[in-house]
Amino acid sequence: MKIKNPIKSLTKFELILWLSSLTIVALSFLLMPEKNYLTLLASLIGITALIFVAKGQALGQVLIIIFAIFYGIISFYLKYYGEMITYLGMSAPMAVVALITWLKNPYESSGQVKVNKMSKKQIAIMLFLTLCVTFAFYFILKALGTAKLIISTISVATSFLAAYMTFMRIPYYALGYCSNDIVLIIMWILASIENPAYIPMIMCFVMFLINDAYGFISWKRMERMQKE
Repeated sequence: MKIKNPIKSLTKFELILWLSSLTIVALSFLLMPEKNYLTLLASLIGITALIFVAKGQALGQVLIIIFAIFYGIISFYLKYYGEMITYLGMSAPMAVVALITWLKNPYESSGQVKVNKMSKKQIAIMLFLTLCVTFAFYFILKALGTAKLIISTISVATSFLAAYMTFMRIPYYALGYCSNDIVLIIMWILASIENPAYIPMIMCFVMFLINDAYGFISWKRMERMQKE
């Protein structure tokens, strides 16, 4: 079986967005006097993942799993236990489930996942589960002495909501991740005040925000094309 080069599936705009995002994060890393190579690696993997998730390609979910592992390790060292638990205990496993779901629901032979639509009942269940997870995590994170408790709890809520919608294959997953990106930008700004080595993580999530915004546009386009 011939293995296709996934980069060839990117449009000119997507290629520019991907390469410029990688460049901005790499430059912010090189300009810092203190360097944390794990944050750089995680950032580059995460940005690459988002481009392929925006394309509706399963490769994106594989990269999300890898990113979640690295990001969880970084969060552990900063005592951002909410982030660590969220990514290692929730985002990574849900990405595995999403990967399986995406592989089982391809759109014809396009290499893209089939876009789904949630019913009102499914939306209600999603919101209820998000509320339960957020409530439970608040007390778990508080018991662990998590730094920036409120921000970490909000991050859990937005992460779960976004991951759930990704699993359900609906375009609004991207808006969920946009909300999470904003929360994480604030979180890493606070971390960078204490240690400038984490500034690349700020740039990482700024680029995530831009890429997730494009992801929403891309998925809405996919939805229209698949309906036609």
